[in-house]
Amino acid sequence: MRNIFLPIIAIVLIVSISSCSKTFLDQTNPNGVSVDNGYQTETDIATGVYGVYQALRSSNCVGEGAQLWTDDRADDVNTTDNQSNNGEPFQFTAFSLVASNSYLQSHWTALYAPISRANIILSVIDKIPFASSLTKTQYIAEMKFIRAYMYFNLVREFGDVPLVTERLTSTEKATALTFRAKREVVYAQIIADLKDALNGGLPIVQPAATKGRVSLQAINAVLGQVYLTMATSLGGTTATDNFTNAKNYLLACFNQKTFTNLSDIPFADVFDVNKKSTNAEIIFQIVYKQGDATYSSSLARSNQAKGETINSLFVSQGAGGLLTKDLLNEFEATDPRLAFSVKYAPAVAGYYITKFRDASATASTLGYGGNDWILIRYADVILNLSEAYLGLADNVNAIKYLDMVRARAAMPSYATMLLNANYVLNYPTLKLAILHERRVELAFEHHRWHDLTRFFNATELVAYIKSKNQANYDNSPLSNCTTKDYFFPIPFNEYKLDPVLMYQNPGY
Repeated sequence: MRNIFLPIIAIVLIVSISSCSKTFLDQTNPNGVSVDNGYQTETDIATGVYGVYQALRSSNCVGEGAQLWTDDRADDVNTTDNQSNNGEPFQFTAFSLVASNSYLQSHWTALYAPISRANIILSVIDKIPFASSLTKTQYIAEMKFIRAYMYFNLVREFGDVPLVTERLTSTEKATALTFRAKREVVYAQIIADLKDALNGGLPIVQPAATKGRVSLQAINAVLGQVYLTMATSLGGTTATDNFTNAKNYLLACFNQKTFTNLSDIPFADVFDVNKKSTNAEIIFQIVYKQGDATYSSSLARSNQAKGETINSLFVSQGAGGLLTKDLLNEFEATDPRLAFSVKYAPAVAGYYITKFRDASATASTLGYGGNDWILIRYADVILNLSEAYLGLADNVNAIKYLDMVRARAAMPSYATMLLNANYVLNYPTLKLAILHERRVELAFEHHRWHDLTRFFNATELVAYIKSKNQANYDNSPLSNCTTKDYFFPIPFNEYKLDPVLMYQNPGY
């Protein structure tokens, strides 16, 4: 773990040459230390690599606090306050997002920050002597994976986006790259980076000491997810090929597991802070340090409700982590994941999130938790496999993988549930049954919005959202949802750089 928490000297260097005062592309600071002078040794590169990983932690990027553009944007969590912070967070959940939203700009910039840092490392690494060529090859693979992972988030959320795979050394070069590349081009680069990373000599599984670093499991998982997303969101004549590629890479990841059956790993163990470094289900995570004021997790504390102690020793005066009644109703009555994931708090007369807990003495009453943020785990991959087989019209295998996740939760098989009239009414197709299982298994893990935009096209998504009961969404008006909401708007500060080449998404 020390790899994650060493003081990151190089971050100062990277930030100094990666100013975002105007745009994500404006990386030149005349007062900063030059890149070539800042990176002279293998140790400099290692520190810079840690800085790339560090950028993932931001709640504006993909860290534990990044629920605004994921679960909150979807139907799992509601931001009900339409007054604080100029109502800007409420815009995400109310389908009233505008291009000038400052949170949107922060998210865009934070997703490009690891890309910028990775590009810098890749631009200088060949000039640096290494004691072992394998170390260098692995660093390159890690940087390409993270760059691809960031672009995967960008292309899913914004559609066409600027594609930058080189270090920007002049205003002229930055200007030349200030244009939105088509989604197909962005996906092609994502796949190229991930396939390069596969050949980077990384371990199949990262040992406990280096958890949080990229592994072959993670690369195969993301390659599968990318192809799966392309199959559904791009469609066309390549859809079957994309479903096939998705199946193959997801199976490669599945076959790299170090456990026999998912049922061998109790659901609660996945989120146990004492097992986070050894749990075989976790594929890729952001590491947080228990008891540390700077690098600890605030997840348990921030979700704690007044009068409750299950999450944290922190004494809360708030309502805790909120969820929609629609999500609460999604859980089947006998599903043990319900009791683990949420709890009723009498003091606030409502349910709050309990999935992420650290009530240890080390975390203390300050709530400095040790929860790692899980980006990819095997239940996610297994349900992706179910979805890929469904796309290939292989329902037998789709059900096989769906049932693996249900079996771990001690829930009846899909075939058994087809005899349950209420289940069939709610999930009349296998596709909706898989989506349901993803929702209850991965609740609050920041997958829901990406699931919805993968399972449905824009028209279908609007119909799905508007079919829900408004009473289960507090003051978030479902009627606002239109086809424009399939993608976020391009932040206004980026659009105005070049309204032609940085064109706005339709409807904004």
